[in-house]
Amino acid sequence: MNNYQDEISAIIKSVESVIIGKRKVIEKVIAALISGGHILLEDVPGVGKTVMVRALAKSLGCSFKRIQFTPDLLPSDVTGVSVFNQKLGDFEFKVGPIMNQIVLADEINRTSPKTQSSLLEVLEEHQVTVDGRTYRLDEPFMVLATENPIEYEGTFPLPEAQLDRFMMKISVGYPDFKDEKAMLRRFKTDNPINFIKPVVSADDIIDMQKYVKGIYVDESIDDYIVGIVDATRKSDDIQLGASPRGSLSLFRVAQAWAVIKGREYVLPDDVKELAKDVLGHRIIIKPEVKLRGLTSEDVLTNILRQVHIPVVRRYV
Repeated sequence: MNNYQDEISAIIKSVESVIIGKRKVIEKVIAALISGGHILLEDVPGVGKTVMVRALAKSLGCSFKRIQFTPDLLPSDVTGVSVFNQKLGDFEFKVGPIMNQIVLADEINRTSPKTQSSLLEVLEEHQVTVDGRTYRLDEPFMVLATENPIEYEGTFPLPEAQLDRFMMKISVGYPDFKDEKAMLRRFKTDNPINFIKPVVSADDIIDMQKYVKGIYVDESIDDYIVGIVDATRKSDDIQLGASPRGSLSLFRVAQAWAVIKGREYVLPDDVKELAKDVLGHRIIIKPEVKLRGLTSEDVLTNILRQVHIPVVRRYV
Protein backbone atom coordinates (compact mmCIF):
# COMPACT_ATOMS: atom_id res chain seq x y z
CA MET A 1 0.00 0.00 0.00
CA ASN A 2 1.30 3.46 -0.93
CA ASN A 3 1.49 5.66 2.16
CA TYR A 4 2.56 8.63 -0.02
CA GLN A 5 5.76 9.33 1.90
CA ASP A 6 7.74 9.78 -1.31
CA GLU A 7 5.24 12.28 -2.70
CA ILE A 8 5.02 14.25 0.56
CA SER A 9 8.81 14.35 0.92
CA ALA A 10 9.10 15.60 -2.67
CA ILE A 11 6.67 18.47 -1.98
CA ILE A 12 8.48 19.44 1.22
CA LYS A 13 11.88 19.36 -0.49
CA SER A 14 10.58 21.48 -3.35
CA VAL A 15 9.11 24.17 -1.07
CA GLU A 16 12.20 24.10 1.16
CA SER A 17 14.30 25.07 -1.84
CA VAL A 18 12.77 28.52 -1.36
CA ILE A 19 11.62 28.65 2.29
CA ILE A 20 14.47 27.67 4.60
CA GLY A 21 14.08 26.39 8.16
CA LYS A 22 10.27 26.25 8.22
CA ARG A 23 9.64 22.52 7.81
CA LYS A 24 6.89 22.32 10.43
CA VAL A 25 5.00 25.21 8.82
CA ILE A 26 5.29 23.55 5.43
CA GLU A 27 4.11 20.24 6.88
CA LYS A 28 1.04 21.93 8.37
CA VAL A 29 0.17 23.53 5.04
CA ILE A 30 0.48 20.14 3.33
CA ALA A 31 -1.64 18.57 6.10
CA ALA A 32 -4.40 21.07 5.32
CA LEU A 33 -4.04 20.37 1.61
CA ILE A 34 -4.38 16.59 1.86
CA SER A 35 -7.22 16.86 4.37
CA GLY A 36 -9.21 19.16 2.08
CA GLY A 37 -8.89 22.32 4.17
CA HIS A 38 -7.85 25.94 3.74
CA ILE A 39 -5.11 27.95 5.46
CA LEU A 40 -4.98 31.48 6.84
CA LEU A 41 -1.39 32.73 7.13
CA GLU A 42 -1.12 35.67 9.52
CA ASP A 43 2.28 37.25 10.02
CA VAL A 44 4.32 40.41 9.62
CA PRO A 45 5.40 41.47 6.11
CA GLY A 46 8.43 39.92 4.48
CA VAL A 47 8.64 36.55 6.23
CA GLY A 48 7.74 34.57 3.11
CA LYS A 49 3.98 33.96 3.28
CA THR A 50 3.33 34.70 -0.38
CA VAL A 51 6.54 33.07 -1.56
CA MET A 52 5.70 29.86 0.29
CA VAL A 53 2.27 29.66 -1.32
CA ARG A 54 3.74 30.29 -4.78
CA ALA A 55 6.38 27.61 -4.18
CA LEU A 56 3.72 25.14 -3.08
CA ALA A 57 1.55 25.89 -6.10
CA LYS A 58 4.46 25.41 -8.52
CA SER A 59 5.30 22.09 -6.82
CA LEU A 60 1.81 20.75 -7.53
CA GLY A 61 0.45 19.94 -10.95
CA CYS A 62 -2.56 22.17 -10.31
CA SER A 63 -3.89 25.40 -11.74
CA PHE A 64 -2.93 28.45 -9.68
CA LYS A 65 -4.09 32.04 -9.41
CA ARG A 66 -3.26 34.93 -7.09
CA ILE A 67 -5.95 37.41 -6.05
CA GLN A 68 -4.65 40.69 -4.64
CA PHE A 69 -7.40 41.86 -2.31
CA THR A 70 -7.94 45.63 -2.26
CA PRO A 71 -10.70 47.89 -0.89
CA ASP A 72 -12.22 48.40 -4.35
CA LEU A 73 -12.36 44.69 -5.27
CA LEU A 74 -15.88 43.49 -6.12
CA PRO A 75 -17.38 40.02 -5.55
CA SER A 76 -17.61 39.54 -9.32
CA ASP A 77 -13.86 40.20 -9.55
CA VAL A 78 -13.41 37.05 -7.46
CA THR A 79 -16.14 34.66 -8.56
CA GLY A 80 -16.68 35.75 -12.16
CA VAL A 81 -19.49 37.49 -14.01
CA SER A 82 -22.09 36.77 -16.68
CA VAL A 83 -21.74 39.00 -19.74
CA PHE A 84 -23.98 39.24 -22.78
CA ASN A 85 -22.45 37.70 -25.92
CA GLN A 86 -23.93 39.51 -28.90
CA LYS A 87 -22.84 36.81 -31.36
CA LEU A 88 -24.55 34.05 -29.38
CA GLY A 89 -27.44 36.21 -28.28
CA ASP A 90 -27.11 34.89 -24.73
CA PHE A 91 -25.25 35.47 -21.50
CA GLU A 92 -21.83 33.87 -21.13
CA PHE A 93 -20.08 33.21 -17.84
CA LYS A 94 -16.57 34.65 -17.55
CA VAL A 95 -14.85 32.70 -14.81
CA GLY A 96 -13.13 34.56 -11.99
CA PRO A 97 -9.72 33.79 -10.48
CA ILE A 98 -11.28 31.73 -7.70
CA MET A 99 -12.05 29.06 -10.33
CA ASN A 100 -8.61 27.52 -9.95
CA GLN A 101 -7.31 24.67 -7.84
CA ILE A 102 -4.76 26.52 -5.70
CA VAL A 103 -5.71 30.13 -4.93
CA LEU A 104 -3.61 32.69 -3.07
CA ALA A 105 -5.91 35.26 -1.44
CA ASP A 106 -3.27 37.90 -0.69
CA GLU A 107 -4.02 40.41 2.09
CA ILE A 108 -7.56 39.13 2.39
CA ASN A 109 -8.43 41.57 5.17
CA ARG A 110 -7.90 44.59 2.89
CA THR A 111 -11.15 44.05 1.00
CA SER A 112 -14.68 44.94 2.06
CA PRO A 113 -16.98 42.57 4.01
CA LYS A 114 -19.18 42.29 0.90
CA THR A 115 -16.30 40.92 -1.15
CA GLN A 116 -15.09 38.75 1.72
CA SER A 117 -18.56 37.16 1.87
CA SER A 118 -18.16 36.01 -1.74
CA LEU A 119 -15.73 33.40 -0.43
CA LEU A 120 -18.11 31.80 2.08
CA GLU A 121 -19.71 29.41 -0.39
CA VAL A 122 -16.54 28.51 -2.23
CA LEU A 123 -14.57 27.78 0.98
CA GLU A 124 -17.23 25.44 2.32
CA GLU A 125 -18.79 23.84 -0.75
CA HIS A 126 -16.11 24.21 -3.46
CA GLN A 127 -18.57 25.91 -5.79
CA VAL A 128 -19.69 29.39 -6.80
CA THR A 129 -23.19 30.60 -7.62
CA VAL A 130 -23.56 33.48 -10.07
CA ASP A 131 -26.92 34.72 -11.38
CA GLY A 132 -28.67 31.64 -10.00
CA ARG A 133 -26.32 29.14 -11.67
CA THR A 134 -23.90 27.01 -9.70
CA TYR A 135 -20.43 26.13 -10.98
CA ARG A 136 -18.38 23.36 -9.40
CA LEU A 137 -14.64 23.87 -8.97
CA ASP A 138 -12.03 21.38 -10.09
CA GLU A 139 -10.52 19.26 -7.34
CA PRO A 140 -8.31 19.50 -5.43
CA PHE A 141 -9.22 23.02 -4.33
CA MET A 142 -7.43 25.02 -1.66
CA VAL A 143 -7.39 28.67 -0.64
CA LEU A 144 -4.33 30.01 1.15
CA ALA A 145 -5.08 33.48 2.47
CA THR A 146 -2.58 35.93 3.94
CA GLU A 147 -3.08 38.87 6.25
CA ASN A 148 -0.88 41.32 8.13
CA PRO A 149 -1.68 41.45 11.87
CA ILE A 150 -0.03 44.81 12.60
CA GLU A 151 -1.64 47.05 9.97
CA TYR A 152 -5.16 48.03 10.95
CA GLU A 153 -5.76 51.19 8.89
CA GLY A 154 -7.67 50.32 5.74
CA THR A 155 -8.34 46.74 6.80
CA PHE A 156 -11.55 44.85 7.53
CA PRO A 157 -11.34 42.10 10.17
CA LEU A 158 -12.55 38.74 8.92
CA PRO A 159 -15.97 37.82 10.40
CA GLU A 160 -16.26 34.72 12.56
CA ALA A 161 -18.24 32.85 9.89
CA GLN A 162 -15.38 33.22 7.44
CA LEU A 163 -12.62 32.47 9.97
CA ASP A 164 -14.43 29.26 10.86
CA ARG A 165 -14.09 28.04 7.28
CA PHE A 166 -10.30 28.07 7.44
CA MET A 167 -9.03 24.77 8.76
CA MET A 168 -5.94 26.31 10.35
CA LYS A 169 -4.50 29.71 11.09
CA ILE A 170 -0.71 29.67 11.30
CA SER A 171 2.22 32.05 11.20
CA VAL A 172 5.54 31.62 9.43
CA GLY A 173 7.71 33.54 11.89
CA TYR A 174 11.17 35.01 11.46
CA PRO A 175 14.01 32.68 10.41
CA ASP A 176 16.84 32.12 12.86
CA PHE A 177 20.33 33.54 12.23
CA LYS A 178 21.66 30.46 10.44
CA ASP A 179 18.64 30.06 8.16
CA GLU A 180 18.52 33.73 7.23
CA LYS A 181 22.20 33.64 6.30
CA ALA A 182 21.58 30.54 4.16
CA MET A 183 18.70 32.41 2.48
CA LEU A 184 21.05 35.24 1.47
CA ARG A 185 23.37 32.76 -0.22
CA ARG A 186 20.55 30.90 -1.95
CA PHE A 187 19.02 34.05 -3.38
CA LYS A 188 22.39 35.58 -4.31
CA THR A 189 22.20 35.13 -8.07
CA ASP A 190 18.59 34.19 -8.80
CA ASN A 191 15.27 33.43 -7.17
CA PRO A 192 15.10 29.62 -6.69
CA ILE A 193 11.32 29.71 -7.14
CA ASN A 194 11.94 30.18 -10.87
CA PHE A 195 13.37 26.66 -11.05
CA ILE A 196 10.58 24.80 -9.24
CA LYS A 197 8.80 22.16 -11.30
CA PRO A 198 5.73 20.08 -10.39
CA VAL A 199 6.67 17.04 -8.30
CA VAL A 200 3.15 15.60 -7.95
CA SER A 201 -0.04 15.78 -10.00
CA ALA A 202 -3.57 16.87 -9.13
CA ASP A 203 -4.61 13.20 -9.23
CA ASP A 204 -1.90 12.41 -6.66
CA ILE A 205 -3.36 15.00 -4.28
CA ILE A 206 -6.89 13.62 -4.76
CA ASP A 207 -5.61 10.11 -4.01
CA MET A 208 -3.89 11.39 -0.86
CA GLN A 209 -7.10 13.04 0.29
CA LYS A 210 -8.95 9.74 -0.09
CA TYR A 211 -6.16 7.92 1.77
CA VAL A 212 -6.28 10.41 4.67
CA LYS A 213 -9.96 9.63 5.29
CA GLY A 214 -9.06 5.98 5.89
CA ILE A 215 -6.49 6.67 8.62
CA TYR A 216 -7.45 4.90 11.84
CA VAL A 217 -8.69 7.06 14.72
CA ASP A 218 -9.40 5.36 18.03
CA GLU A 219 -12.65 6.24 19.77
CA SER A 220 -10.72 7.55 22.76
CA ILE A 221 -9.17 10.16 20.47
CA ASP A 222 -12.67 11.15 19.36
CA ASP A 223 -13.39 11.77 23.04
CA TYR A 224 -10.17 13.76 23.37
CA ILE A 225 -11.01 16.02 20.42
CA VAL A 226 -14.57 16.64 21.58
CA GLY A 227 -13.33 17.16 25.14
CA ILE A 228 -10.97 19.93 24.01
CA VAL A 229 -13.61 21.65 21.89
CA ASP A 230 -16.24 21.34 24.63
CA ALA A 231 -13.81 22.88 27.12
CA THR A 232 -13.58 26.00 24.92
CA ARG A 233 -17.35 26.41 25.29
CA LYS A 234 -17.28 26.06 29.08
CA SER A 235 -14.15 28.09 29.82
CA ASP A 236 -14.64 31.22 31.94
CA ASP A 237 -12.03 32.96 29.79
CA ILE A 238 -13.81 32.40 26.47
CA GLN A 239 -16.78 34.39 25.19
CA LEU A 240 -17.41 32.21 22.13
CA GLY A 241 -16.21 28.61 21.95
CA ALA A 242 -15.21 26.54 18.94
CA SER A 243 -17.89 25.19 16.60
CA PRO A 244 -18.56 21.56 15.61
CA ARG A 245 -16.74 22.41 12.38
CA GLY A 246 -13.71 22.93 14.60
CA SER A 247 -14.04 19.38 15.94
CA LEU A 248 -14.27 17.95 12.44
CA SER A 249 -11.33 20.02 11.23
CA LEU A 250 -9.16 18.86 14.13
CA PHE A 251 -10.17 15.25 13.49
CA ARG A 252 -9.39 15.41 9.76
CA VAL A 253 -6.11 17.32 9.99
CA ALA A 254 -4.90 14.94 12.72
CA GLN A 255 -5.40 12.11 10.22
CA ALA A 256 -3.35 14.05 7.66
CA TRP A 257 -0.63 14.75 10.24
CA ALA A 258 -0.35 11.00 10.89
CA VAL A 259 0.16 10.44 7.15
CA ILE A 260 2.90 13.08 7.03
CA LYS A 261 4.62 11.35 9.96
CA GLY A 262 4.41 7.99 8.17
CA ARG A 263 1.71 6.39 10.32
CA GLU A 264 -1.63 4.77 9.56
CA TYR A 265 -3.13 5.80 12.90
CA VAL A 266 -3.60 8.99 14.90
CA LEU A 267 -1.88 9.60 18.22
CA PRO A 268 -3.09 11.96 20.97
CA ASP A 269 0.10 13.96 20.36
CA ASP A 270 -1.12 14.67 16.80
CA VAL A 271 -4.24 16.30 18.20
CA LYS A 272 -2.28 18.24 20.80
CA GLU A 273 0.22 19.44 18.19
CA LEU A 274 -2.48 20.90 15.95
CA ALA A 275 -5.16 22.03 18.42
CA LYS A 276 -4.01 25.65 18.74
CA ASP A 277 -3.67 26.08 14.96
CA VAL A 278 -7.14 24.64 14.35
CA LEU A 279 -9.03 26.23 17.26
CA GLY A 280 -7.16 29.47 17.99
CA HIS A 281 -9.03 31.52 15.38
CA ARG A 282 -12.39 29.92 16.19
CA ILE A 283 -12.65 31.20 19.76
CA ILE A 284 -13.21 34.70 21.11
CA ILE A 285 -11.70 35.41 24.50
CA LYS A 286 -13.37 37.82 26.90
CA PRO A 287 -12.22 41.48 26.97
CA GLU A 288 -11.11 41.23 30.60
CA VAL A 289 -8.93 38.27 29.67
CA LYS A 290 -7.25 40.35 26.97
CA LEU A 291 -6.65 43.08 29.53
CA ARG A 292 -4.72 40.53 31.59
CA GLY A 293 -2.41 40.15 28.60
CA LEU A 294 -3.60 36.67 27.64
CA THR A 295 -4.14 35.50 24.06
CA SER A 296 -6.23 32.74 22.49
CA GLU A 297 -3.10 30.59 22.40
CA ASP A 298 -2.53 31.09 26.14
CA VAL A 299 -6.12 30.09 26.93
CA LEU A 300 -5.90 27.01 24.72
CA THR A 301 -2.59 26.04 26.37
CA ASN A 302 -4.37 26.02 29.74
CA ILE A 303 -7.24 23.95 28.30
CA LEU A 304 -4.84 21.39 26.83
CA ARG A 305 -3.24 21.02 30.26
CA GLN A 306 -6.60 20.33 31.86
CA VAL A 307 -8.19 17.93 29.36
CA HIS A 308 -7.33 14.29 30.01
CA ILE A 309 -4.98 12.80 27.41
CA PRO A 310 -6.05 9.25 26.48
CA VAL A 311 -3.68 6.31 26.55
CA VAL A 312 -4.36 4.21 23.47
CA ARG A 313 -2.83 0.81 23.96
CA ARG A 314 -3.59 -0.86 20.65
CA TYR A 315 -4.44 0.17 17.13
CA VAL A 316 -6.29 -2.10 14.71
